[in-house]
Amino acid sequence: MSQTVDRALTILASLGEGPASLEQAAARIGVHKSTALRLLRTLQEHGFVHRQPDHRYRLGGRLFGLAQQALEGIDIRQVAAPYLASLNERYGHTVQLAVLEDDTVLYLDRVEGRHPAAGGLTTHGGRIGMRAPAAATATGRVLLADLPEEQLTAFLDGLRGRPQGAGAPGGGRVPAEGLRTELAAVRRQGWAVDQGGYRKAVNCLAAPIMGTEGRSIAACSISAPAESVPVAELSRLLPELLCTVEAISLAYGGSPTPRWCENRCGAKHAERASRT
Repeated sequence: MSQTVDRALTILASLGEGPASLEQAAARIGVHKSTALRLLRTLQEHGFVHRQPDHRYRLGGRLFGLAQQALEGIDIRQVAAPYLASLNERYGHTVQLAVLEDDTVLYLDRVEGRHPAAGGLTTHGGRIGMRAPAAATATGRVLLADLPEEQLTAFLDGLRGRPQGAGAPGGGRVPAEGLRTELAAVRRQGWAVDQGGYRKAVNCLAAPIMGTEGRSIAACSISAPAESVPVAELSRLLPELLCTVEAISLAYGGSPTPRWCENRCGAKHAERASRT
């Protein structure tokens, strides 16, 4: 990769954490302020960066426009949207849609829950566009569980020896073999659960959405604050979640084995999304 491109992308990624001064931006990529200034001015000219009145830089509007176009290009998001909204409307919990990218899950869509999280916050789970370690989330584990063996082996090999547990549900070293055993169980049962896991104080259930080739292409999750919705209570909604993912799979054109769908979610199995 070009060094200039690499630096520009690094600056953009760092601004995703919040506005930064010229000095802070330069320090983040390890260059002189003059070099950082040239990069920021170029990004500003193209609308990817905006300079605030306080002289700090933040992400620009064009970047958000491109992100929206990219999300709209992933048609599973459009197919799933009414089903996510329906599940949220019936129970009031946060419902999300995510896909697997490398060793992370990328959240494509979410419908915010009506129940406040710890500390009075209303947000629990991942924001749209946010990433999280796949092995550390119920959403990620249902997607990892359906990987072809060679891909799963490569993923687990990448975890072995990692000094910090960025991908481990409980922190510390990533237990690759233990994770393989857990993923096998997830694949057999068809769902995964987090009890106050990666997103602290949040309980979560997740299940896979199946694509046209019979493999999972995305995952749907339902989550709620652990302090108000114990995992046992949230688990009572498992049939509803499984009904929802089967309905989305069928609408997308996938071929799941219907086990749970009893029109709880308003599914119409004869109506499938157009692939044209």
